[in-house]
Amino acid sequence: MASLNDIRSTFLDFFARNGHRIVESSPLVPRNDPTLMFTNSGMVQFKNLFTGVETRDYTRATTAQKCVRAGGKHNDLDNVGYTARHHTFFEMLGNFSFGDYFKETAIPLAWELLTKDFGIPKDRLLVTVYHTDDEAADIWKKVGGFSDDRIIRIPTNDNFWMMGPTGPCGPCTEIFFDHGDHIWGGPPGSAEEDGDRYIEIWNNVFMQFEQFEDGSRRELEAKSIDTGMGLERIGALLQGKHDNYDTDLMRSLIEASAHVTSQDPDGPGKTHHRVIADHLRSTSFLIADGVMPSNEGRGYVLRRIMRRAMRHAHMLGAKDPVMHRLVPALVRQMGAAYPELTRAQALIEETLKLEETRFKQTLDRGLKLLDEELGGLSEGAELPGQTAFKLYDTYGFPLDLTQDALREKGRAVDVAGFDAAMEEQRAKARASWAGSGEAKDAAIWFELAERHGATEFLGYDTEIAEGQILALVRDGAEAGEAAAGTAVQVVVNQTPFYAESGGQVGDTGFIRTDTGLAEVTDTKKSAGVFIHVATVREGSILRGQPAKLEVSHSRRRAIRANHSATHLLHEALRRALGDHVAQRGSLNAPDRLRFDFSHSKALSAAELAQVEAEVNAFIRQNGSVETRIMTPDDARALGAQALFGEKYGDEVRVVSMGSLPGSGKGADGNTFSLELCGGTHVSRLGEIGLCVILGDSASSAGIRRIEALTGEGALAHLNDQMRKLADVAAVLKVTPAELADRARALLDERKRLENEVAQLRREVAMGGGKAETAGPEALGNGLMFRAQVLNGVSGKDLPAIIDEMKAEGWDGAILLAAENDGKVAVAAGVTAGAVGRVSAVDVLRAAIAALGGKGGGGRPDLAQGGAPGLDQFDAARQAALDVVKGA
Repeated sequence: MASLNDIRSTFLDFFARNGHRIVESSPLVPRNDPTLMFTNSGMVQFKNLFTGVETRDYTRATTAQKCVRAGGKHNDLDNVGYTARHHTFFEMLGNFSFGDYFKETAIPLAWELLTKDFGIPKDRLLVTVYHTDDEAADIWKKVGGFSDDRIIRIPTNDNFWMMGPTGPCGPCTEIFFDHGDHIWGGPPGSAEEDGDRYIEIWNNVFMQFEQFEDGSRRELEAKSIDTGMGLERIGALLQGKHDNYDTDLMRSLIEASAHVTSQDPDGPGKTHHRVIADHLRSTSFLIADGVMPSNEGRGYVLRRIMRRAMRHAHMLGAKDPVMHRLVPALVRQMGAAYPELTRAQALIEETLKLEETRFKQTLDRGLKLLDEELGGLSEGAELPGQTAFKLYDTYGFPLDLTQDALREKGRAVDVAGFDAAMEEQRAKARASWAGSGEAKDAAIWFELAERHGATEFLGYDTEIAEGQILALVRDGAEAGEAAAGTAVQVVVNQTPFYAESGGQVGDTGFIRTDTGLAEVTDTKKSAGVFIHVATVREGSILRGQPAKLEVSHSRRRAIRANHSATHLLHEALRRALGDHVAQRGSLNAPDRLRFDFSHSKALSAAELAQVEAEVNAFIRQNGSVETRIMTPDDARALGAQALFGEKYGDEVRVVSMGSLPGSGKGADGNTFSLELCGGTHVSRLGEIGLCVILGDSASSAGIRRIEALTGEGALAHLNDQMRKLADVAAVLKVTPAELADRARALLDERKRLENEVAQLRREVAMGGGKAETAGPEALGNGLMFRAQVLNGVSGKDLPAIIDEMKAEGWDGAILLAAENDGKVAVAAGVTAGAVGRVSAVDVLRAAIAALGGKGGGGRPDLAQGGAPGLDQFDAARQAALDVVKGA
């Protein structure tokens, strides 16, 4: 039986033999489509090729694309685990032609692969075509020998693909497998098409037309092919299964779930295991591609998937976190095809364990609330939307998790009520998520790249260079000239200016021509084109002119130092905290560096000191910083650290720094830091000068942030700290070395004096006040009562005075009041022998009410509160006395 790994390889190898470039799967976070939350099909990474704004050095491609459908309009989450073919994560096998071949080649290739390489019986296959696509129907008759009844013409948009309201579009042909008449269902287009007898296994899209706003179409000059075949679905077919979850890969994950939960994989918890197996894949791949759980955007969708899986583990009786224990099984199955899983394994395990540990703390309470609410509802009634919102707001239960829990009980949720309660949060989430990929005006940069090629970057070797101005862009359109005072974006053929990327900010400087001078305030990049954001300061600059470009040297020097220090900091953190540490964002600016990394708790002072000391040890070592160009695979084999989710080209720059004998890293076994990086760096580590860590803080859930200074900024910071230290020492008339001891002595002295003052205030208060209320009064019920207004004390002194009065040896209640700095404090106490008969809270509240106030509280033996004034203290005394008398 062919495994899913074998089937994937067979597919890719087949198209490689037929002239296709095997292209790596793009990340799950799209780089070129701001409308998508996650990559959900194989064509996403090729979208700009199909629209014609980008070209590459190949016209045929094949991929095994990792996909997620769990958010936005492509959301299969609710069905996962309950059906045979729904997944949040799946692999889409595809072959693509960009103006190369068309129907006459695409259909025979599909037929050959399915019937020869995969060995599917021809008589079990049938196809659909768009009802007017006679060309595709004729090719199917010729290639597959199909009769008319096995070529089903579909008149709906199900068989006509469109990228959007306008743009490329065309008919589809879909290939179906007939599982036999022992399974209910009819062919596509019939009344029984929703049955499981006929299953679609492959879809071929023929990009044949361009659609215009008025609805008209014209045939494209360069017709293209976009196909897709789900690996899980074809795998089930080839393995003789009717359920994707019975394939070898999914079955191995289900059995791993059964093992860690000690539950039968095919028993009553079968659905739970299926959900866990599916969600393990989507969560692990999302984390490997840089998504971390959060309360908004992609991170929120990831958290929903994680928590759904964790609830199903809970339903299987798992008492401790289990999801992280399943990651090795996933890596064994898919790590060879997707090495990012192996590289991110430690981070995936750490993230899953942390999230499940947190969620388990609230899961039991949330499910208990759900059961309580259901107990008060009539049979079959919906759960109120407000309750579902409370589960979300208080316990972190997404709506679909609540719906999933109710589904097993045959109930639904009042979604309208939930939406009403959630509207404000949903509006905020919509506003905070703006998609991903290139900017909306990227078309002009793609056009310039097509016309002139990508900008050549010279900045690794020089900060001054000559170039030719290829384009001036103003307000989104090209211009021939930019005069003084004009804001303009300048494109040249080659530049020493670094474009913002990888956490390093863009360069600033000047562009000078024979006719003018422009100040560059930022540098960005799109479609390989470097965009110099500038303002013309003198004269004018013209398209086509030669120009001299000069980077701001001092600024670049400071940025280089911060960037190199970031690499040292990254490795020092890994050594101090563990291999789960991975970069989650950075800022390398001229005045500071910021580094975000995966870690679940704050660093101790000792850990920060250890990291800082190690970074500075390598700075003092003053070793050379070396850069090598190699393939991504060679770089990773060497041990280079890469950013998870980052898309790398055919060649990468590998930056190595620091010598550490015996570390086992690098080709020579002693490289300290080895990273894939396109940024600029110092030549020798001594150029960094010094690194001072300012502190560690939380950036988001599971992410810590360190900010630091280097070079002159670090030295200025230390000098400022030393000056402040010297100033304080001078005030205290000690040397800086004696300052800590002197400060401790002063604090001890202050504490002693504060205690003495407090004691004296109590003694004065005990001897003062209104004479007629100063002593305890015997009541007829065996209790005594004492009420008194004290002078010169604060509210915080009252409990201690009450304790002293209780020590006088009588049973009863005490009411004290004091006014200090315009604030009136009231306190009541009850002795141990009277607590069972009267409460200090009742005594206090009666008195405060008489004083014109409200509230107050505490324990039965001591209660405190405040009042607007003491004019009615006699009435307050009487009210409190009445409470004690009635005991």
